[in-house]
Amino acid sequence: MRRLFGLLCLMVVGCTADVENNKRNNGVTEPSNTMATVAGVDCDDNVCVLSGVITENFTMTADNVYLLRGGVFIGDDLSENTLTIEPGTTIYGESNSDGMLIVRRNAKILAEGTVDEPIVFTSSKNLGSRTRGDWGGLILNGNAPINSCGDQEFCEAQGEGGTGLYGGNDPDDDSGVLKYVRIEFAGTLVSPDNELNGLALQGVGANTTLDFVQIHMNADDGVEFFGGNANIKHLVVSGVGDDALDWTDGWQGNAQYVVLQQHLDAGDNGIEADNNGENNIVTPMSNPTLANMTIIGSGGASSDIGALLREGTGAFIANSLIYGWGDASIDIDGDATWANADLGDLAMVGTLVDSDTNFKIDDGEPQLVEDWFYAEDSNEEGGFALIDPQNQASPNFLPTEIINGAVFVDDSFFDDVSFIGAMGDEDWTLGWTAYPEA
Repeated sequence: MRRLFGLLCLMVVGCTADVENNKRNNGVTEPSNTMATVAGVDCDDNVCVLSGVITENFTMTADNVYLLRGGVFIGDDLSENTLTIEPGTTIYGESNSDGMLIVRRNAKILAEGTVDEPIVFTSSKNLGSRTRGDWGGLILNGNAPINSCGDQEFCEAQGEGGTGLYGGNDPDDDSGVLKYVRIEFAGTLVSPDNELNGLALQGVGANTTLDFVQIHMNADDGVEFFGGNANIKHLVVSGVGDDALDWTDGWQGNAQYVVLQQHLDAGDNGIEADNNGENNIVTPMSNPTLANMTIIGSGGASSDIGALLREGTGAFIANSLIYGWGDASIDIDGDATWANADLGDLAMVGTLVDSDTNFKIDDGEPQLVEDWFYAEDSNEEGGFALIDPQNQASPNFLPTEIINGAVFVDDSFFDDVSFIGAMGDEDWTLGWTAYPEA
């Protein structure tokens, strides 16, 4: 198995530290006893290969190397299994087998890193050779409501890329914790028009904790909410190949402190928001509340729309900055979406836009996006500057001066802050985020 460890060191990054650990322990450091007899986890010489279905509780420890081989499923969709991941642990998705991690319904992931020791999911390829789509990604399946079955009280669906069933009737479902977690170089192409997201939240409930999460260089969307009621704070999405933040199928959660940064070479929209593509008026309607976002376009040829609101979505968007988008800052698309705007179920307040073209004009729409935007006195065009938001290697998303004037968001999830955008005078991305090109 030591030869296998050596081979894996050629495949994955971070083996140097494990080799040094082995040296300090006379060449051998035994893997954690919590994994020694777990089916689907094969550990030896500090290298653990995960595969298939794992139906026992176990812990990933920072002194081991972990490789996801193919689709790795935690739980059997019924049992309450728990995967615990220690701070500082690195998990590699095997590129050759499209490695991915799927946490099934009723199972939990407890991945709590720290500022100094984040938990990292990354590619098995060597530094300098990594790219978007090297491996699958992280998928959480929950029991919260979705709308892809029509107006049924209980609805479940099959996840993209064979990632299992999700959905149910428990809005307060708990899929565990992701805190100080980075997910990089994921989003493999499973089949034509079927790429995986960096983090897919499929029917995930409100008692799940999502805080300080970065998705970097994913091939498809960064984070996508498929229905559910999950909430998230302190989210960074950087350099993804499609949309940074996507929602569909009835997402009704919350988000605060969100940075979405597009790179020059790829990317579509900052936000792409749908209710349901087949039936725009089906319930439960997508209707999240989002505050303190900084949505940064590259300004390049691939840069599309900062916030594309379509297919019947509702939303309440507050205290956000939208900057540098090549096509438009905001677009509202479709009769059902405009109907939500007329009813007050699609609203934007305390938001500043600053692009060459701020509002998309589509033929046949009932009104101008510009008129909808300026119907709120708290919305403005221009009037802000950020330090270095489009720097791809070492960005700085802080404002040159604190941008005050935030509108109060009446929900206990949200911190009551006076500033607009993802940051005031504190850069909460320091220490745990990273922006490698390969």
